Amino acid sequence: MPAGFLLRPSARGRKVSAIAAQEPRLNDEIITRECRLIDFDGNQMGVYPTHQAQQIADDMNLDLVEIAPNATPPVCRIMDYGKFKYDQAIKAKQARKNQNKIEVKEMKFRPKIDVGDYTTKKKHVLRFLEAGNKVKITIMFRGREMAHPEQGLSILERLADDLKDVAVIENQPKMEGRNMHMLIAPLPATAKKKKDSKNDEGKDN
Repeated sequence: MPAGFLLRPSARGRKVSAIAAQEPRLNDEIITRECRLIDFDGNQMGVYPTHQAQQIADDMNLDLVEIAPNATPPVCRIMDYGKFKYDQAIKAKQARKNQNKIEVKEMKFRPKIDVGDYTTKKKHVLRFLEAGNKVKITIMFRGREMAHPEQGLSILERLADDLKDVAVIENQPKMEGRNMHMLIAPLPATAKKKKDSKNDEGKDN
């Protein structure tokens, strides 16, 4: 290291530490004597002594970032690393926001459910499906009802038939202890239709 060349904070006065194997070295953390330098606009400037490349970054109030440490010589780029990290975080957040999060909801029925209760629960299931969620249908048996699993199966078959235009059976009916389960999933057009309907309502307002 040349005489008079002092260890320095990052170009903007930030204290930025590299996390091994996750973050690149930058500014004072770069230990190579020379580097192949890329400027702020992405242009290759050739091979520079690292302290000189650092001075160029300093003069621009930017950071020197080692982007290819295993190259010979290592490649460094001049950039605003803080802004770069911020932009990356925003993009990652947006990507997570745009992902379709599929949840599994549950609706419980009794094998001797009355018509009114069945209709109400079916409407709830339909809303779950329109929201893009899968729905686990559970038939709960008690006492002597366990001797007649066909009653629960009848409820599941009836529900599957009522919802055949908007849902598909993903897991067939299966007994687990005192409960019978069936998993249904929305058809691709179901959630999209609901979303398009909301968009149309928004345009009308």
